[in-house]
Amino acid sequence: MHLPLKNAMKLRIFIFVISAVVFYSCRDSSEKTGEFIFPETEKLSPEPIADISKNISSPVEIANLLQLLEVPFSKNYLATNIDANKQSTNFDKSLKLGILGADLGYLNMYEQTGSSLDVLSSIRKLAEDIKVGQFFDFESIKRLSKNKSNLDSLLFVSIDSYSQIDNYLRSNDRGQFSALIIVGVWIEGQYLATQVIKQFPDEMLSDRIGEQKIILDDLLLLIRPYCNRDSEFASLCKDLMDIKDIYQDVSITYTQGDPLIEEKDRGLEITQTETSAVEMSQEQLESIIKITKNIRDRLISNN
Repeated sequence: MHLPLKNAMKLRIFIFVISAVVFYSCRDSSEKTGEFIFPETEKLSPEPIADISKNISSPVEIANLLQLLEVPFSKNYLATNIDANKQSTNFDKSLKLGILGADLGYLNMYEQTGSSLDVLSSIRKLAEDIKVGQFFDFESIKRLSKNKSNLDSLLFVSIDSYSQIDNYLRSNDRGQFSALIIVGVWIEGQYLATQVIKQFPDEMLSDRIGEQKIILDDLLLLIRPYCNRDSEFASLCKDLMDIKDIYQDVSITYTQGDPLIEEKDRGLEITQTETSAVEMSQEQLESIIKITKNIRDRLISNN
């Protein structure tokens, strides 16, 4: 399916936007050995990390495409078994903070106020445990969650909260927790998309899932410096690499279009246009659905 990139970006179901530049190409999956070992890798400089993470979008964006497709709300998609009080390590707390952030956005868009407040309470507990609770304006989010007419404000507050957390963690040599939050958000977004498409097949949604091949490269850039840190990180890195292997034969091509020039109040606005085409077989999609569910369910069962 060919879809204008401008529209694709607007409707993108996933929580954060693709970085403008892909910094590394995919590694050849044939270079596997019997033992899974990540090479020691120096941490990325602040500039490419910022390029990847500065555009973390609000978790509320996840439901935009679902509502466009008129997909009904389902509580079955949510990570309801996560107990914030039973997360024993900062690794688990950070990863679950991302997962629950995606669920919160889904609930808010579908106006599930009661359930969203429960999730918000868990998010608050996890954020405070890893010393970033000061960046969440919980009272404002709670108030805005009750009024869908304030969705734009909720979007801004959510983006601002996650952006401040990301900046704070990276500036205080705690970038591993920022990476975990981002990975957690992505995993839950990927899970929601792949579960929805099983019940509501749609070509646009299939394309968005296929394009995660590119986002995975950026995620691996963020997480790779920590892959040898301990067994928890090593396991998560292997999970992401296993998903990447499934994407190996998914093809994405781009065709450059002419820039659009529009006159705005503050001058001319130039929008780069191009179309994207995703080639992904039904068998590949089913494999992505299966591995995503297996990994996500195992991660949220670790209480």
